[in-house]
Amino acid sequence: MSKEHILVIEDEEDILALVHYNLSREGFRVSCAQSGEEGLKAARELAPDLIVLDLMLPGMDGLEVCRVLKREGATSQIPLVMLTARGEEHDIVTGLELGADDYVTKPFSPKVLLSRLKAVLRRRERESAPEESEPVRIGEITIHPGRNEVLVDGEPVDLTFTEFRVLQLLAGRPGWVFTRYQIVNAVRGDDYCVTDRAVDVQIVGLRKKLGPAGKYIETVRGVGYRFKDL
Repeated sequence: MSKEHILVIEDEEDILALVHYNLSREGFRVSCAQSGEEGLKAARELAPDLIVLDLMLPGMDGLEVCRVLKREGATSQIPLVMLTARGEEHDIVTGLELGADDYVTKPFSPKVLLSRLKAVLRRRERESAPEESEPVRIGEITIHPGRNEVLVDGEPVDLTFTEFRVLQLLAGRPGWVFTRYQIVNAVRGDDYCVTDRAVDVQIVGLRKKLGPAGKYIETVRGVGYRFKDL
């Protein structure tokens, strides 16, 4: 069985060669691009199974590339892992807000990178598997697990993959309080390191997109979040 196809967008030739070598050795099919514009073109034409994206690129930077990819229907669902030297909290938060599935900082261990990429691919495979579960309806919110679709008063809400998973988790057990760690563990996996601030940002964005229905997501001070038990 053929391995997944990974697109690596990275302008530093030595790092690009290192990532390409290690991915190829694991059996992945690998394509490379060395600028944001070239990466966008490759993503649209090749429809890879996963994208590894550097942030500090010549011309269009990685954040803008991510914005465009997540905005376009044909590429919006492609898992994306950011690989960059910019590891401050605000950089991580920005990447997650834009829909990145993971964030690996340089310098990095090739073994750790491979582990994180495989974890992202496994999670996405589980999420894309057909589900027979019925839609969840709470108040004016309807969640279709198998279609990754959310409706509020019958109107679709455009959520990122992470926002959908957070909402699905909370709404699945109304009244149950989830800590930030539990939210990250359920959505990203226990090998994923992220700050409390990044979880808070996901909740703020989710409430905003849900509009008045965002009131159902309650903050439990000092603990985490819960979905209101109607």
